[in-house]
Amino acid sequence: MKFEELALDPRILAAVRAVGFETPTPIQQQAIPLVLAGRDVLGLAQTGTGKTAAFALPILNRLTQGPLRRIRALIVAPTRELAEQINQTNVELGQKTKIRSAAIYGGVGKGPQLQALRSGVEIIVACPGRLLDHIGEGNIDLSTVEVLVLDEADRMCDMGFLPDIRRILKHLPKQRQTLFFSATMPADIRTLASEILHNPATVQIGMIAPAKTVSHALYPVAAASKKSMLFTMLKRMETDQVLIFTRTKRRARFLASDLEQRGYRTAALQGNMAQNRRQEAIDGFRNGKYKILVATDIAARGIDVAEISHVINFDMPDTVDAYTHRIGRTGRAHATGEAFTFMEHGDESMVREIEKVLGKKIERRQIAGVSREEAEPQSSTAEPNGHNRSAASASDSRSGSNRRANGQSARRRRSGSRVQSGRPEQAGRGGAQEENHKPRGQSAKKNGVDKAPIRLRRRKRSRSSSRTS
Repeated sequence: MKFEELALDPRILAAVRAVGFETPTPIQQQAIPLVLAGRDVLGLAQTGTGKTAAFALPILNRLTQGPLRRIRALIVAPTRELAEQINQTNVELGQKTKIRSAAIYGGVGKGPQLQALRSGVEIIVACPGRLLDHIGEGNIDLSTVEVLVLDEADRMCDMGFLPDIRRILKHLPKQRQTLFFSATMPADIRTLASEILHNPATVQIGMIAPAKTVSHALYPVAAASKKSMLFTMLKRMETDQVLIFTRTKRRARFLASDLEQRGYRTAALQGNMAQNRRQEAIDGFRNGKYKILVATDIAARGIDVAEISHVINFDMPDTVDAYTHRIGRTGRAHATGEAFTFMEHGDESMVREIEKVLGKKIERRQIAGVSREEAEPQSSTAEPNGHNRSAASASDSRSGSNRRANGQSARRRRSGSRVQSGRPEQAGRGGAQEENHKPRGQSAKKNGVDKAPIRLRRRKRSRSSSRTS
């Protein structure tokens, strides 16, 4: 199928060609005709399937007819970065028309948003909290909205936005078209969908396997050895940007702190962060200020950074969907990527489920000196739990001489170890560290175990690849 077969306005088709879209994705082929026909739609699809254009194109097509400079479409998204991405898509696909789109979100001043609203817009892409602020202040009138889109509804539920969504719905006309997109359908989301959708058409896209340009590897390891394995791995890797996933917000925070102390330019991304701090972390990761981002699943959804060379699952994901979401951050646009997963005892059943989706067995690897049974010394910043005290209280139990020695060592690391590549300085360290300077492609083996089992690849982009929607 071609976009020309979807009965879109010629101006919209011209914009589609201008941005380089060639053929519609499966969700676009299914959803666009339904939305053009005025149906409510329940879309079950992950990020990376082209779902943004699946609702943006028919909405823009609808708005080419009828009055301008009043709010006719409202798109609600959970995060600032997703709102910005959707708004940019609206701008690009509507570039040949007079339709205006504005993004409304917190963490920034209201001035530019008020200016855009007063100049008149047809589409608003908004995060729930800031949208309610503007409604309460009388800056936004939603009484003329014809189309409502809830994007990543399951994530909005995870982030606690469900009450806000219900408040927003009270300000909308009952006669409207509603498009509801979610990657999963937990009970709360299913209930909400049944309440607001009228005789919906369901569009469901099967699970999207990670790109074929991504290689996968498992590293069996004891829980106590995971940090040692990560630190050893990072010393030996040649990377662009590295995205590390943890299961909890607390672990993300403490692991990022450990990495920062070892000289890595690192930021943590957690679901409950203030919007301005979250955006600073994402922007810093995107522009290279940070080479490593440690994140939870919820916090990482919507991240769009092109040069992620490695995804490391420090904790095994809870579901196969979560694995594909994580791994989908690398290997984009035909670039190569590496996906490494740390596997503890008890993770085997999840691994089997992941292997079913991949259609192949994942290679098991080892790193010398780190195993299920043995743990190397780890960072002094211990994650607090039922058996571990905080770093501060743990340090109080050391002798005075040890504290002084450790403090001097830490100061030396912080003052002199950071280098442009984002990895700690290797020069001047003897013994086993010198193997890091072997020519690429060589590996040293001892007792049958790879000393440097991590495969270093140059990330390649196909010259013939074209942009897809």
